[in-house]
Amino acid sequence: MRTLIFILLFYLTYRAVKSWILNNFSIEKNGSGKPPGQIDDIMVKDPYCEVYFPKRNGVHLRINGQDLYFCSSECKEKYLAEHGKS
Repeated sequence: MRTLIFILLFYLTYRAVKSWILNNFSIEKNGSGKPPGQIDDIMVKDPYCEVYFPKRNGVHLRINGQDLYFCSSECKEKYLAEHGKS
């Protein structure tokens, strides 16, 4: 009976310590300095090749008041050639 109580106390202590460590050190683990679960950047879809990529890595183009983001300069040039330089 004492062994079961000892095992139960050990398990509860383990869970409490694990929870405390995860709560206090999780910001350093993700490397961004932001709390876990916070969105780092927005994913956008390239209008030409239709792949998703982080907006901050995109090539920006503004046409007729509309902002477009491309995954590369090549996709931007191909889009402009196909749709004309309006």
